[in-house]
Amino acid sequence: MSSNIRMRLLISCQDRPGIVATVSQFLYENGANIIQSDQHTTDPQGGIFFMRIEFECEGGESQNLEAAFTEIAESFDMDWRLSHVNTLKRMAIFVSKQDHCLLELLWRWKAGDLNVDIPVVISNHPDLQATVESFDIPFHYIPVNKQNKREAEKEQLECLEQYHVDFVVLARYMQILSPDFVAHYPKRVINIHHSFLPAFVGANPYERAYQRGVKIIGATSHFVTDNLDEGPIIAQGTKEISHKYNVDDLKRIGRTIERDVLARAIQLHLEDKIIVYGNKTVIF
Repeated sequence: MSSNIRMRLLISCQDRPGIVATVSQFLYENGANIIQSDQHTTDPQGGIFFMRIEFECEGGESQNLEAAFTEIAESFDMDWRLSHVNTLKRMAIFVSKQDHCLLELLWRWKAGDLNVDIPVVISNHPDLQATVESFDIPFHYIPVNKQNKREAEKEQLECLEQYHVDFVVLARYMQILSPDFVAHYPKRVINIHHSFLPAFVGANPYERAYQRGVKIIGATSHFVTDNLDEGPIIAQGTKEISHKYNVDDLKRIGRTIERDVLARAIQLHLEDKIIVYGNKTVIF
């Protein structure tokens, strides 16, 4: 029916009998039709239970679901969230001087392959302003250095609030965010690191990979936490290399991997397919 809306319910809690039956019965009693359902338990003997359900219900009923489900969630001590599929998330992009990840996201967004709003791009350098504005997206240049970092992050956060941003993507943004900034967007800042983590954390990973003589290079997209490049991993990609490649070759190959991995991670987030637990993720 045209009045139907599609929603997603994500759940994590201690595993125990009756969770699936209770949730399914709740949705049935509230007039919902389950379209897709996935679940995972970390350990059949007392592990953590994870569930993602996509369903349709009438628009009027959807407004009551969240309040009605609270009692069930409390009885199972659930971490949970309910989202509307047709409500676009609002994504801010942070970037420095390198444009490959930024352009990949803008191209996919322009083509309709990323179902997201991009209300603003923020950079600590002015270099990519013309590129961003050619997509009719506002560009904010906020310089960052050791002396003004606190003031710069305050301005960034005010900008994100002004544009009602839901989550932040660091598209090769070459700055370390403070714990205060991260606390404003817990599990909602996605980074791309140009290394197959946990190898070569921090700066210059391609140079260090070359010096180590690795045979595989890669990239990792993860949620940002207070620990540098140690947040929950969302997506990774690799490519085999050999002694024939120099550092510039590794960087050139790596840029392609970075673009793909970051875009895949964002797509998973947009489709509500990620549940974070501890420092890990379940990807449905």
